[in-house]
Amino acid sequence: MSPLDIQTRALAAFDHVVNSPVGFRAREGQRHMAELVAQTFSTPTLGKCEEEPERAFAVIEAGTGVGKSIAYAAPAIAAALARKTRVIISTATVALQEQLVHKDLPLLSTLMPEPFTHALAKGRGRYVCKYKLQRWVNGEAEPDLFADEMPTQGSTGAGGQSGAVGSGRAPTEYQLLFYRQMATELKEHRWNGDRDTLAVPPTPEMWRPVAAEASSCTAKHCPDYQDCTYFDQRKALAASQVIVANHDLLLATINGNTLPDLSDCLLVLDEGHHLPSVALNHFQESTDLTRLRWVEQLALRARKTAEMLDLDCAVELGGQGSALKQHLQEAAQQALALYRPRGLTEEPVELLPIGPLPAMLSQPVSEVLTLSAALLKNLQNISNALRTQMKERPEDARELSTHYVQLGVLAPKLEAVQSWAALMLLESEVPAARWFTFGQYGEFMSITASASPIQPASALRHKLWGKARAVVITSATLTSCGNFDFFLNETGLRGLDNVSTRVVSSPFDFARQGHLVAVETQADPKRAADFNQAMCKELMSDLAQVEAGALVLFTSRDQMRTAVDSLSGSLRHRVVVQNDLPRQTLLQRHRDRVERGEASIIFGMQSFGEGLDLPGALCESVFICKLPFAPPSDPVSSARSQWLRSKGRDPFMELVVPAVSIRLAQWVGRAIRSETDQAHVYCYDRRLIQTSFGQRLLAGLPPFKRQRRNPQGQVFDL
Repeated sequence: MSPLDIQTRALAAFDHVVNSPVGFRAREGQRHMAELVAQTFSTPTLGKCEEEPERAFAVIEAGTGVGKSIAYAAPAIAAALARKTRVIISTATVALQEQLVHKDLPLLSTLMPEPFTHALAKGRGRYVCKYKLQRWVNGEAEPDLFADEMPTQGSTGAGGQSGAVGSGRAPTEYQLLFYRQMATELKEHRWNGDRDTLAVPPTPEMWRPVAAEASSCTAKHCPDYQDCTYFDQRKALAASQVIVANHDLLLATINGNTLPDLSDCLLVLDEGHHLPSVALNHFQESTDLTRLRWVEQLALRARKTAEMLDLDCAVELGGQGSALKQHLQEAAQQALALYRPRGLTEEPVELLPIGPLPAMLSQPVSEVLTLSAALLKNLQNISNALRTQMKERPEDARELSTHYVQLGVLAPKLEAVQSWAALMLLESEVPAARWFTFGQYGEFMSITASASPIQPASALRHKLWGKARAVVITSATLTSCGNFDFFLNETGLRGLDNVSTRVVSSPFDFARQGHLVAVETQADPKRAADFNQAMCKELMSDLAQVEAGALVLFTSRDQMRTAVDSLSGSLRHRVVVQNDLPRQTLLQRHRDRVERGEASIIFGMQSFGEGLDLPGALCESVFICKLPFAPPSDPVSSARSQWLRSKGRDPFMELVVPAVSIRLAQWVGRAIRSETDQAHVYCYDRRLIQTSFGQRLLAGLPPFKRQRRNPQGQVFDL
């Protein structure tokens, strides 16, 4: 089928959906977006090819009200069916995943000209490992493999201090009871093995010992493979033409087989403005330099397993483990000597300067890199040998699986050590951020070493864009300060061939429906305590005028606490505060009040500034207490600022302001959610209208009617 035929079929499917008698409204912008999606997914070369494949990337900012889910899903699915391939739709939030899986895709499946199947993809760790669970129930598990070690007497940690080694914690009676109940519900088919469907959500400490993990999974060699909850989910994914995932899972499984091969499918990245931050978090590596009992456990178990299998590497494993632990401890001692020679301070984080590592550190870190690589190679040899034995001796599969699990639950820690050491030693045009976090557990000290790329562009270009062929990236906020430059730079898309960008405007009449008031407080926003007091005085006066639903967004917990303390008795009864109630309970209480004709005000922070859909009377006013700058203490941002300044560039204008622009646009976007909404937005940060960067921020906001209110309460048009 020719690209033109694919594009025609994709648009015909979109038109069929929009024209169906289920209440859709024809929107010009939505049709424009569907056209670009159809074009993008009709031309790239998919699958194996002898020559350089043709690629296509579309970056689409779709304003609120465009209906972007239908605009990308309908043509993408139709194009995939025409090309006999599949679609991955990746999101950043659980809320959008649930909307797609439980609402949008089921509806589309009844409306599309050609039926399709869909499924939700989750990481392996969201599913229980029946083999591990049964070992716990049978009393066969070894607790010290799974528990985080706590310092105990009897060893010397970093800097000659006692600590950093401990034995595993024995399972509690409650823990064993919990596992037995899980096993029973699983056996009686009252639970499907998915952590998210448990009636009582387990803590990470309770779930970790029984979670399915790639490193400890023997797959088809496992005695419980035929009844494995994770591989049952994999079968459902393999039979689905549309797979809903999230950005973190997508990045984590690029080289795996959980999701379809990106070179042979269509990829939609919704909530795409989150991709750079998700990538940075994903590619960051950390390792604990002071609690190292796991190194001894891993080396001991590896040596015993190698001896059982009669492998040559058994001889060197013990020495590799001891040497690795020694050099990790040496790195901790040098970190103390360099950055905390007089002990701990109130500041736990020490960011290292941009440039080569001090020789005192580079030597032990280099040794760690070499030793971890060698130990990982030996573990791989053992793993391969165990799999071979399972295949040749199926009657011993359960015993051999035990050895595989014992090594596999600790192997990810070793992989993280190797990745951390490589980032610490990285010397490239764009350096890595490196820092130490110093802490205290009773009388014992802990040191965590971390490293991260300072910008996600190169990693995304290498790991994601180099593999994907057909990609649509969309969000309501991809431009900052009026253009795509920041997003393209952050994601590594700048300079790539076949990248198109488009803004699909919202159908809303913002000038008529919205009203932005910039409030000039006398206090300087940079002086937090004084500003919070002055801001709260103005805020309380404005909140007293609220008659229906309102949302107040804060940039810090201290700021929100100051506002709560400033509430009068009558106002306090109208306010619901984030984290005082579960999110859904809080939102339902808000809706109930507004439906009764009462005023209801939500106090929230960053997570409430994005994704909340409160149309009409549910949110007639949005109050932004301060411009949403990221915390200045973030090590990666600080390191990146250092690097930009070393290049004679301005990190504030190049990095900080564009990021604030995207975040502010999201916050303002809570105000107008439908064609009939009328809403006011108040911003109490005078920098929005008194600074040059504030003017750049305004350029990235909807064209509301704009006014300023001076400290005397006088209002002027902007």
